[in-house]
Parts: sequence; structure tokens; C-alpha cells
Amino acid sequence: MLRNLLSLRQIAQRTISTASRRQFENKVPEKQKLFQEDNGIPVHLKGGVADALLYRATMILTVGGTAYAIYQLAMASLPKKQD
Repeated sequence: MLRNLLSLRQIAQRTISTASRRQFENKVPEKQKLFQEDNGIPVHLKGGVADALLYRATMILTVGGTAYAIYQLAMASLPKKQD
């Protein structure tokens, strides 16, 4: 049993370490140029449309959550009238 475990460990280790890796193009210099460019756009929106949508969704959720929390606090602080 132990021999099987050791051989399995050795096979798994060899497979992981000798696997060919896919080469990716280095896009860091392009991104650095994009984000360091002085064009008046805030850095959190320089990524394009996806950044703008993510920013707007975050702001909507934040404002909506804050309004809901204030509403719930107001409802909890004002007791219902007993008839």
C-alpha cells in the first residue's frame, strides 16, 4: 500500500513538473503606457467600458445599500402605534 502511494506521488510530481507550459505574451508595457498616459481620465476608469460599468454598478449598489440601511434604521427606531 505504501509503495503504491509513493509511486503515485512520484508520477504526479513528474507529470506536474515536466508538463509543457503555454507561453503568454507580456502585455505589461502596453498596460503601463495606457495607465501612465495623462489624458484627464481617472485611473479607475482607464481600463475602458468594463471599468466604467463596474464602477457604476458599484456606486449604484453602494448608494442603494446605504439608503436601505438608513430606511431600516428609521423603521427600527420608530415603534408601531398600538390601536
